[in-house]
Amino acid sequence: MRAIVITLAFTLLAAAAAAQQPAPPPPVPAIKTYTSSADVAALIVKAKNERKADQAVFSQPLLSLAPYNAIVEYRGIIGPAAVHEREMEIFYIVEGTATMVTGGKLVKETRANPTNLSGTAIEGGTSQTVSKGDFIVVPENTPHWFSVISGNGVLVDVSIHLPRPVPPFAEMERLVPPVAGKP
Repeated sequence: MRAIVITLAFTLLAAAAAAQQPAPPPPVPAIKTYTSSADVAALIVKAKNERKADQAVFSQPLLSLAPYNAIVEYRGIIGPAAVHEREMEIFYIVEGTATMVTGGKLVKETRANPTNLSGTAIEGGTSQTVSKGDFIVVPENTPHWFSVISGNGVLVDVSIHLPRPVPPFAEMERLVPPVAGKP
């Protein structure tokens, strides 16, 4: 009995000590500064093969240097409209044709996460046909939505999210791990 009480006491003390430890800092995002055209082609094939029929967007990381990243997005069906409150977004159309609506107001707006809104569509706004080779800049707080996917029914884009306002240098510097041999 005494051994059980001692074991229980040590277990409780260890748990209390662990509870007092500060939470570890979040992991530093991986850095990836190059992706070849062959890699991009492979990501598109992977998306084509792995995207579920009811999945609006199959996203895969392309480049990453916190707080910036580029993502390959494979769109096979119309997805929700969005507003990014703290990021502007740049799209480059890799493959396909679509109608993009920007501006206006989200329909059936919901909060997707602390800094993004989502909706089923956009009322008003400006429609623009986009196709391979086009660039689109969507400022922060601007509703945007691919309302139609034309042609072969697939739109592939590269999406780059850029923090707005731009974070102070010291904040961005904390996101990048130190280079070996440099302070």
